[in-house]
Amino acid sequence: MTERSPAPGGLTLVEALVNTLDMESGADALDTPEGRERLGITAEETDRARTLRESLRATLLAHAGHPPHRDVTPLGVLLAEAPLLVTVDPADGSAALAPADGRSLHARLAAAVAEGLVAGTWTRLKACAAADCHWAYYDRSPAGRGRWCSMQVCGARAKMRRYRAKEV
Repeated sequence: MTERSPAPGGLTLVEALVNTLDMESGADALDTPEGRERLGITAEETDRARTLRESLRATLLAHAGHPPHRDVTPLGVLLAEAPLLVTVDPADGSAALAPADGRSLHARLAAAVAEGLVAGTWTRLKACAAADCHWAYYDRSPAGRGRWCSMQVCGARAKMRRYRAKEV
């Protein structure tokens, strides 16, 4: 959906999960074994992944200044289930949060959010303002005020709708 480069660091996992659903067509990559495999989840974990995806989408919409797309379980509640460990590199003393269970999608996402928070990149991960899109994208604009995943698609559609509304 977007021509933007992927989010930095662990936020690529957040972006990948949110972008498993094409809201315009309804196609959900979590319905396919390949889509689940890319995220390292099983068919049994699909419902939890969907719940997490929509909670992340609502959070990314908030990062862009938009209301949630629907009622969701708050992201903090879902990530509270994710066990994390503090790891310390003996060579340089740097510390990081890592998933206690490297396989758990919740724990991997919680670690990615923590990494983004520390790096100052978390709030730059947003969801497209277009109601038929809500694709996740990393806002690299200097002022951090990006609104659409793609200026050529979603941005152009929004501007055309505004223009046509003025004509009437």
